[in-house]
Amino acid sequence: MTPEGWTEGQVSGRTDLFESVGDGHIVRFLYASGDVGYDSLHVTCMLERLAPEQDASPHLRYEYDFLSGVVGDYRILDSAFEITYDAPVGGQREWRQRNVTLVGKGHSVCVILHAPLKLWKKSKAARELQEAVLRSVTLP
Repeated sequence: MTPEGWTEGQVSGRTDLFESVGDGHIVRFLYASGDVGYDSLHVTCMLERLAPEQDASPHLRYEYDFLSGVVGDYRILDSAFEITYDAPVGGQREWRQRNVTLVGKGHSVCVILHAPLKLWKKSKAARELQEAVLRSVTLP
């Protein structure tokens, strides 16, 4: 569930990637049917960028990486890092990307949360908004 006023839809040319955009944030959802290897899915999701890989700095600044746990019936992995793009994306070059992977009960999903770095660092409301979006994710 995303906040009122956000736009939603599939990422162009992708049948497996759904996107919600609003309030300066971009949240992407990558779904795979079945219990796939959650570590390999997590790595795949960490490679999902807002621009092609060659249009971003190869130097990521990790906040944390591969934190694992269990939430209900789902195994989770969580990583967050800062990335700089060569050209602005949504008016910003520096972004924070957080990847949360959930696998269990025949479902696998990654939630990829993007926020402009300045917004993320300066706005408690922006951090709370992303957390609320993440917590609203439910699987059957």
